[in-house]
Amino acid sequence: MTRVLLFNKPFNVLSQFTDSGSAASDRQTLSDYISVPGVYPAGRLDRDSEGLLVLTDNGRLQQHLSDPQFKTEKIYWAQVEGIPAQADLVALQRGLVLKDGPTLPAGARRIDEPALLWPRTPPIRVRKSVPDSWIELRLTEGRNRQVRRMTAAIGFPTLRLIRAGIGAWTLEGLESGAWRET
Repeated sequence: MTRVLLFNKPFNVLSQFTDSGSAASDRQTLSDYISVPGVYPAGRLDRDSEGLLVLTDNGRLQQHLSDPQFKTEKIYWAQVEGIPAQADLVALQRGLVLKDGPTLPAGARRIDEPALLWPRTPPIRVRKSVPDSWIELRLTEGRNRQVRRMTAAIGFPTLRLIRAGIGAWTLEGLESGAWRET
């Protein structure tokens, strides 16, 4: 029977079970939160990003969720510096050209601050002279730091990034640092 765990990865946690950095490293890893043997993350989530990480003991499922050829939709909430206009969102919807090539079209819309948002430690930097806002992006590819690079390309740097969904799974009901088995 396939095991699937949904984990709400906190900010500053590596999406792996061991830290391959320096021996004196005190960075947190998945093993600080999950002690279930034989499960591994399906894809990655950068250390400075938060949110949904799916872990499984099924290699095929792992590949299906993380390989772009299967086009599994991933939903991200990005708190950005500034307030994007509709034209900025259209650019994301049509696809952008980044240094590593064109992106696929993305679902993009402005959203209110998510209701189930938890405090981030440490908090984001706030500039009183520059407003911030939230956008939701729906992607079917997963390049390195793609959401951050896309928002920067349209002139709105990402301040906070949360993955809210992968396929049919969402963060709903998961506090930061918590996990559940489906």
